[in-house]
Amino acid sequence: MKNFLIPTTLKDDTICAVKSAISQAKSSGCEIILMMVSDAPDTFSSSGYLREMRTGLTASQEIVLDTCRYIIDHAPNCKIKVHNQYGLSSPIFKRIIDVFSVKLMILTHSYKQETKRIHQYVVQLAGNQKCPILHLSLEQYKDDFNKALYIENASGNMHVKDVQQFLSANFSFEIVSQTASFEDNYENFEPQLSEAISKYDIDLLVETRKGEKIKFKKKKTENLNDKLGLPVLSLYEEMA
Repeated sequence: MKNFLIPTTLKDDTICAVKSAISQAKSSGCEIILMMVSDAPDTFSSSGYLREMRTGLTASQEIVLDTCRYIIDHAPNCKIKVHNQYGLSSPIFKRIIDVFSVKLMILTHSYKQETKRIHQYVVQLAGNQKCPILHLSLEQYKDDFNKALYIENASGNMHVKDVQQFLSANFSFEIVSQTASFEDNYENFEPQLSEAISKYDIDLLVETRKGEKIKFKKKKTENLNDKLGLPVLSLYEEMA
């Protein structure tokens, strides 16, 4: 069974994330964990702590959650769980991944755009975990992916064959093309990238990553999702 972790504030694209998880599970079944993270209440009173923890959902959040549950109810061998997490650290995040036996984390576009510090912290902590991360694009047209473009990290030491071996063992993606990392030189690479995406009918990008120091930036930088409009599977180098 493949288990999936989806950090969420229950925006509409959470539904896309759930559908993607079901597609990746194939016929093996899955448990999808919707993780809602909040700051731990700042109070010494136990009654005050419990009172502040009682945060209800808005009407739109209830609709998204009900829709996700409906989808799961009609997906064979799949279950859904809502995990409310108050406060977070790297060891706690790792523990959550271990306890739920998470095989893939899915980050939606809306979650990465959240302005609350706790949600930004979740995204950065996620990047430092060894679990693969699927970054969904802003406009998600399909739930299943087949042909991938591998973005080779110049500072990494992963060969495309090693990455493909990991993908074959854990996913159904096939790398059909590769390119060197373009980072800040995207404008020069854009024509070749667009041509490769069109020529090979690419619907997914694959990259590798390493752990980074947590930094909070006032201005959000564009990532591969924003630049190319495709979902990105990010693999921690020690995993692949």
